Amino acid sequence: MPTAHHGDVELFFEVFGNATDPTLLLINGLGSQCINYDEGWCEKFAAQGYRVIRFDNRDTGLSSKLDERAYSLRDMAGDAVAVLDAANVERAHVMGVSMGGMIAQRLAIDAGHRLLSLTSVMSRSGESEYGQSSPEALAVLMATPAQTRDEYVDNQIAARRIYGSKPEWIDESYLRARAGRAFDRCYCPAGVGRQMRAIMRDGDRADGLRALTVPTLVMHGDRDTLIDPSGGRRTAELIPGACYVEIEGMGHDYPVAIWDRWVETWTDFVRSVADRFGQRRS
Repeated sequence: MPTAHHGDVELFFEVFGNATDPTLLLINGLGSQCINYDEGWCEKFAAQGYRVIRFDNRDTGLSSKLDERAYSLRDMAGDAVAVLDAANVERAHVMGVSMGGMIAQRLAIDAGHRLLSLTSVMSRSGESEYGQSSPEALAVLMATPAQTRDEYVDNQIAARRIYGSKPEWIDESYLRARAGRAFDRCYCPAGVGRQMRAIMRDGDRADGLRALTVPTLVMHGDRDTLIDPSGGRRTAELIPGACYVEIEGMGHDYPVAIWDRWVETWTDFVRSVADRFGQRRS
């Protein structure tokens, strides 16, 4: 089992694709395990000529659980650096989704020299007036954790109907199977609480984002009610030269129906970056 170490924190990671290709590091959202980046989805990026790394954040999946230890998004960005080091990657394209976008932003602010590009998806800048949750989505986020596997799976489906993509993109049987796998692999609701506190500790990243020189793509779905699209728009507004793409019909998720468009949007962006900055193209 490949692992990285950041101090005494052990981080599980997996790699897809050719070791000689440019690396894409994927960073997960709140309470989300690396398997949330479906193997088939990772393989689509690998087929475009990228070495894909997915990993479990601290307090999720097969990575270390921190009990009641306090930490910040800066610590979690350090975890991402540790994964790159363990995989012998000097610089990588970094994509983060939701809380993962916040971690990716923090990584770009603190260690921009390790990034070929930044992609922040369905995320926000940390400023309180942008990217707010709707009352219904906030209620889902703050609800009492499930006590059983069946309750967990049902809650995932109910949540998707509140902040997910348009109904015709929701494949309930697929989502139920995926939620069940996630519960069986690791269910750690206490870790979700610790990650939420890490987000709050990081606060407002606006000044750091204004100073970025990393080529940046910001993506958001227009149906996202967990993090309002204003969060993505504001992030793109702050980062010099950032490209903003808003996807009609997409919520706070990445259904199979959107995979090809997502991969195409991202690969078009990073290939344009390679042309502009002299990076090796796939």
